[in-house]
Amino acid sequence: MPRLLIVTSQGPENATTASVPFHIAANGAGASGVECGIALAGDAVELMKPDVQQRLKGIGVPPFADLVKSAIERGITFFV
Repeated sequence: MPRLLIVTSQGPENATTASVPFHIAANGAGASGVECGIALAGDAVELMKPDVQQRLKGIGVPPFADLVKSAIERGITFFV
């Protein structure tokens, strides 16, 4: 089975850019059956805070909280 590790350091200051790795993982790799993980470094660790997840809404991507929920449901692993 193919595997994918997405590494990001983008924090909550840019909701769209912060959402992209989660969108790729949940709605791309995870939806296709690819084993996937997201490694969060630097400012990106702030994205794991529930209050941050609720307020982030990027442009052209689903709300961040929905992306995290979908990623969890699809078995995406988070490395913090």
